Amino acid sequence: METYIEKIKTTLYDLIHEMSEHYWLYVSDPGRNFSRDRKLPFEKVLAMLISMGGSSLRNELIDHFHCSADMASAPAFVQRKAQLLPEALEYLFHRFTEATAKEHFYKGYRLLAADGSDLQIFADPKDVDSYYPGTNGQKHYSMLHINAVYDLMNRAYQDILIQKGRKMNENAALVQMTDRSSIPKAILIADRNYEAYNGIAHIEKKGWKYLIRIRDTAGMIRPFHFDTNCDLDVWKTITLTRKQTNAFKRMKADDPARYRCLPNSSPFDFIDLHDNKYYDLNIRFVRFRISDDTYETVITNLSADEFPSDEIKHLYNLRWGIETSFRELKYTIGLKQPLSKKAEYISQEIFARCIMYNFCELVTSHVAIHYQSEKYVYQTNFSAAVHICRLFLRGSVAPPDAETNISRNLVPIRPNRKAPRNLDRPRFNGFLYKVA
Repeated sequence: METYIEKIKTTLYDLIHEMSEHYWLYVSDPGRNFSRDRKLPFEKVLAMLISMGGSSLRNELIDHFHCSADMASAPAFVQRKAQLLPEALEYLFHRFTEATAKEHFYKGYRLLAADGSDLQIFADPKDVDSYYPGTNGQKHYSMLHINAVYDLMNRAYQDILIQKGRKMNENAALVQMTDRSSIPKAILIADRNYEAYNGIAHIEKKGWKYLIRIRDTAGMIRPFHFDTNCDLDVWKTITLTRKQTNAFKRMKADDPARYRCLPNSSPFDFIDLHDNKYYDLNIRFVRFRISDDTYETVITNLSADEFPSDEIKHLYNLRWGIETSFRELKYTIGLKQPLSKKAEYISQEIFARCIMYNFCELVTSHVAIHYQSEKYVYQTNFSAAVHICRLFLRGSVAPPDAETNISRNLVPIRPNRKAPRNLDRPRFNGFLYKVA
């Protein structure tokens, strides 16, 4: 009987094989690239990119070829990798994500989080959109920005959009990822970097709900002059326009907090100067206490009947899952140590690492659920699970052994633990020996 980890591997490798049958669509020179079956055919290169970690390229090749004398050289692999279009791994990421999507919901909604993370890469002065010369004695470097939509309930990346550091625009990325998503019903949670009218309008047009943290005294809340030192739960209508006509000025004089004129520098895709002069946003402002003297304010279009303020606070706290995923993606999966130097090739590795992350989360969540008891809910040692999954994809571990070893690294979650762990290293208690 096929194990769960085998099913996921089969799904992934079937997609890779499907791509290999039309490999010329995913290479830079269709007439020459991958035309001959050598040590590094199209399918093998894709599979290797997915299961590679943060080690050196030489050591990664040694692991993949199991120290065989017929091992491909590092320059040969680099050459093969350079023949792939960056879109090849992006396409595979989206196909694998769709094929393995789980449907764990929160009150009927997919629970999504949006965020971005910087990735510092090798300095490339020729790439002006990503290059930073460094100041105050710092070394020069280049940087990419990873924009992500992450499924919090299913612990999987749903979409990735890569921008160069100097062209970073998280709100524009969110609009693009929202518009192209195939998820019909979702709650999107984001921090205050995403406080933007255009993003909110696109989310609503999609039919989604949103939950976005905002600034307490600036931005869209400022004209209402709410008390910042108390709880808040109120609906407000904001009317946007581009042109300050006499009619608009009269309306604004009667209700200055509601009517807003957007400057030309602020993108908004649903108003113009002719047919659609005004656009209404009905926004619920919720403020809640997070400490004795600190409050947070969020905006949402979730109903107060179905989602009271206490639940809104709980939902926003779940956003931390995407922060954790970035840390695991960079350090556990190995994205922090890219094998390539150029941005377009590092983009390949980003999508490859996201595929690996989703693969490992699928396997570990299945194993944890299978082994959970009535007393505890279990979580895995993700670092150990990633290592085992990597060995399995390389053919070094059999399927039953892979799941068994992952299960041996399960840890029970004890939510009400109060006693602190003893994290101090035990001291050596030495003995005095009498020398005869």
